[in-house]
Amino acid sequence: MAFFITFEGVEGCGKTTQLKRLKERIEEAGERVTATREPGGSPVADKIRAILLDAENRDMVPLAELLLYAAARAQHVQEVIAPALERGDIVLCDRFTDATMAYQGYGRELNLETIGQLNELATGGLQPQLTVLIDCPVEVGLTRALARIESTTGAREERFELESVRFHERVRDGYLRLAATYPDRFVVVDGSGSVEQTEVVLVSAIASRLPDKLRAAFGGGRVR
Repeated sequence: MAFFITFEGVEGCGKTTQLKRLKERIEEAGERVTATREPGGSPVADKIRAILLDAENRDMVPLAELLLYAAARAQHVQEVIAPALERGDIVLCDRFTDATMAYQGYGRELNLETIGQLNELATGGLQPQLTVLIDCPVEVGLTRALARIESTTGAREERFELESVRFHERVRDGYLRLAATYPDRFVVVDGSGSVEQTEVVLVSAIASRLPDKLRAAFGGGRVR
């Protein structure tokens, strides 16, 4: 039962945690899931991710950043997402093309039409069937994100977290504009509460958007 769901939102909104929880729920329902992320998701794309998120690369110009995202996405789609959908998996992806519109388009203020063309080229026209936008105030998200970075023992992927609050406000506004433009694909979930509270709202919000077989397995949106 191939179905493509993406998770979007500003830094620290909780999308990665909610993706993991949804993955567990779907697998408990007996469905096969491929969970992945952008930038990255494959060996080549992960190398590009390291460049994009390294704070030492803060001098990277916006156009170079955009092209690196497109390159990573092209590799990711061909190597991971498309094969998984062909196998009939439910694919959950932490960020996808909407992130590029929000961050490089609205955040960096690059041309939206150019970004759309690059997204089309990199994905071969592939689009998610459902996009979950977890929205929260920028200050809330950044506080969470910076706390996570400080507690990590791995690479400090903080290039975007170090951007100005104004940048992140433009990103959030961009996401909300995208959701308003594509209401048939987007579901907006309040992520300002606890993990458990957000999960309750998310499950209820997406239940009616899922394929019948999966919706039945969820108990029509009943939470655990």
